[in-house]
Amino acid sequence: MRISIIGGGLAGVEAAYRILKAGIDVDMFEMRPNKMTPAHHTPNLAELVCSNSLKSLDPTTSQGVLKSELRALDSLVLKVAEKTKVPAGGALAVDRELFSLEIAKELTKFPNFTLYRREVFDISHYTIIATGPLTSDTLANQIIEFTGSDNLNFYDAAAPIVEFSSIDMNSAYFATRYDKGCADYLNCPLTQDEYIAFHTALVNAPRAKLRDFETPNVFEACMPIEIMARRGLDTLRYGPMRPVGLNDKSGKRPYAVVQLRLEDKAGILYNIVGFQTNLTYKAQREVFGLIPALKNAVFSRYGVMHRNTYLNSPVVLQTANASKKDNRIFFAGQLTGVEGYMESAMSGLISGINMLRLINGQDFVSPPIETITGALCSYILAENKNFQPMRACFGILPFLHDVKKDLRPIAYAKRSEEAMDRFITKYAL
Repeated sequence: MRISIIGGGLAGVEAAYRILKAGIDVDMFEMRPNKMTPAHHTPNLAELVCSNSLKSLDPTTSQGVLKSELRALDSLVLKVAEKTKVPAGGALAVDRELFSLEIAKELTKFPNFTLYRREVFDISHYTIIATGPLTSDTLANQIIEFTGSDNLNFYDAAAPIVEFSSIDMNSAYFATRYDKGCADYLNCPLTQDEYIAFHTALVNAPRAKLRDFETPNVFEACMPIEIMARRGLDTLRYGPMRPVGLNDKSGKRPYAVVQLRLEDKAGILYNIVGFQTNLTYKAQREVFGLIPALKNAVFSRYGVMHRNTYLNSPVVLQTANASKKDNRIFFAGQLTGVEGYMESAMSGLISGINMLRLINGQDFVSPPIETITGALCSYILAENKNFQPMRACFGILPFLHDVKKDLRPIAYAKRSEEAMDRFITKYAL
């Protein structure tokens, strides 16, 4: 028996790892570098496109709970992320290149793993399709024909990355909000006049032309900063440029602050946090150069905006990400309508578990809805006329009415841990 996995992103590698551990042969198909996408920059497996942050480690946050669940399920992505992490306060951020290289290293340890660098044009049995939101047009059309349901689309954006040596450290300072934990973030303050000049330039700057759509649907969680800025003069000051808890070198609160997060272990590159953008490259240099600490910034990577594609999952999928049309065909990752790095890895892991159960003649399983994993799996299958991608959040869990509001995060985390433990024990996972 050989299982095909189309796509070498987070979901694909997670599914592969699960199946390989069971001794089943895996053929992985990744079209890069022979055919690149609008957002990828390397041929590496599990390349992190939008950010190097996998979000909070706090076990009482929804992202922290999801990580705890994935740790219990032996997630490859989480294991490698923790091995290649860089300082990021309470978040789990990684050195992107080391992360991708380590993922490949782990998979190639298995003699039953084969990687093919070519595009796939058809859908066959015993296949997990994990091509992500940037699925090629050819395969996307095949998926539409196979499922009988059109894909939905929205636009996603990534933030630029700058070289540390080009940042003016006379203007910038290291700090973490409210001095909690290590001072892992580099902060670039602006005065009121500097902020107003920056905001004015930002909302009037030229944007790169998008292919396919003139007025794209933009996913709220990845809102380009120039679009966010158009909502009002102070929108950014209450969002990604919020200065609260980030006093400057003199102990005073700046009018606004731009935060930068470490990109690599060597400390060479920094990501501009929350600055997803679709400005032209020239405009990015000019507008972001109005931030005093970034006036001479050298861009290692510019921000980009690209189309994301996902399935109408409530219509085409059944339990465990299996196709309603043919349960030997699974989908995984952002293509199913989960949104986020760890969410995508989780989806691939669930598809991998259930592909193994299919091979062994067992029923499909999904974690309890009291877990973030189970709640996300349930969400993408729920009937919804306006189906939109979903990230990990406590709002999709069964509500705890009898617990006080400030105690609910701890209660959600405890309930999730207990439910996941029972699930793993019951199915010997």
